[in-house]
Amino acid sequence: HVQLVESGGGSVQAGGSLTLSCVASEYTRDYCMGWFRQAPGKEREWLADTNSDDKTMYADTVKGRFTISQTGGPNTLDLQMNSLKPEDTAMYYCAAGGIWWQGRCHEYKYWGQGTQVTVS
Repeated sequence: HVQLVESGGGSVQAGGSLTLSCVASEYTRDYCMGWFRQAPGKEREWLADTNSDDKTMYADTVKGRFTISQTGGPNTLDLQMNSLKPEDTAMYYCAAGGIWWQGRCHEYKYWGQGTQVTVS
């Protein structure tokens, strides 16, 4: 069972930046990975996916502001977040073990516990 641990959350002023990191307990590079978030009272929202060929896909709400990458190594996943807005406030989750098809990652098997991001 793959364990995912997120870090890097915190409080930041609007317009600021944060970088979230996710470390997997096992090699997950053969599968796609992604980031999600969930704000209080709202449904979980998909943000971005990436696969073993470094293909990426972003939700319209974060496209151009957030960047997903695995530059830290095969067991890591980062999310660089720029130009943060108050509406970006949420718990952010890393997910892994998905299957890439039709340009997106699907059927994620593993989820982290989340890291809180607060933008004021």
